[in-house]
Amino acid sequence: MTDIAPIPKLRGMEPLSRDFAVRGGWRHRRKQAQKRWALAIGVLAAMALPAFAEPGSWGRFSIGDAPAANEGVLPMPFEQKGESFPGSAYYYLQTEPAVQTTTTDNAFNDPSGPIARPFRFEGSTLDRARAQQCMTMAIYYEAATEPDGGQRAVAQVVLNRLAHPAYPKTVCGVVFEGSERPTGCQFTFACDGSLARAPQRFFWDRAAAVARAALAGYVYAPAGLATHYHTIQVNPYWAPSLHYLTTIGAHRFYSFAGAAGAPASFRLAYLGGEPLAAPHPRDLSAATAMADAALDPVALQRAFAVPGDAPAARSAPAASDSAPAPRYSDEVRARGGDDLYRAQGLPEAQGIRPEYANSGKWIAKPST
Repeated sequence: MTDIAPIPKLRGMEPLSRDFAVRGGWRHRRKQAQKRWALAIGVLAAMALPAFAEPGSWGRFSIGDAPAANEGVLPMPFEQKGESFPGSAYYYLQTEPAVQTTTTDNAFNDPSGPIARPFRFEGSTLDRARAQQCMTMAIYYEAATEPDGGQRAVAQVVLNRLAHPAYPKTVCGVVFEGSERPTGCQFTFACDGSLARAPQRFFWDRAAAVARAALAGYVYAPAGLATHYHTIQVNPYWAPSLHYLTTIGAHRFYSFAGAAGAPASFRLAYLGGEPLAAPHPRDLSAATAMADAALDPVALQRAFAVPGDAPAARSAPAASDSAPAPRYSDEVRARGGDDLYRAQGLPEAQGIRPEYANSGKWIAKPST
């Protein structure tokens, strides 16, 4: 091996040794780094090759104890048997009825009764904007604080009327029908001054969402073919004559009895032409007074009646009828049973003025 020539001595410095020249040179360091990189790449390739060769074992690259993607969601501790403290309870929301998308007669074959067909919008952009506004107003001012089901039922009543030949053929026409009169409008908010109240944003947005769904074809099945409703605090004159369907939230819903409420009567299509989303100008003329008869639900139901068609209207059950009878022990029954808990010896109604004699008594029981 040829000796390496000594590195020249620099001014003021001793010459470097041969060992430093060989082992400390930059070429030597670069070769050493290249060898280390090649070794590292080779080790990684040796580790990865078996995994790619056996796809079934790729799970070895999972991170820690992360669960697999196909594992089901475990219930919360309070949802598991034996994990809740005694007396605790939790509630689950009932799934809303699915949207009815069919347009065939099968849409009416519902175990609880006939239901409406999905609303199909046919109109301009202006028609849609006005229909959305009127529907939202009806839902908001009639049922702003009702649960979702109560709001959807109100929207369904508007659409059911729209499809019935006895009512206007536009959403705004249905909502504001009769608003030209001081009393007796079809939807109370249209003539009782409710529109003077500025809506609250949260409740308005909620009502608008329900309105959009209804105008997009959502059918709220529990409302059936209802065309009328009233709050549980009142008892309108027409309630005993119509067909009671159900109570949703704070409202009782009714459909026409007989031919007027048959599915065949709800066949008219929507063609647009929405008027302004506002109440009608007040009109106290004789023509308006004569129109009251055309808005009477009992008169409308009678007008659709056919010979031999006399269906019995189903009234809403009274609260007292739904309460179970008390069950007493043998000892209590031997002592008199229910008579023990009846009021006894109350003062008679002597000395009470005649105009107050019937205070506290029902004038007519609701929906009977």
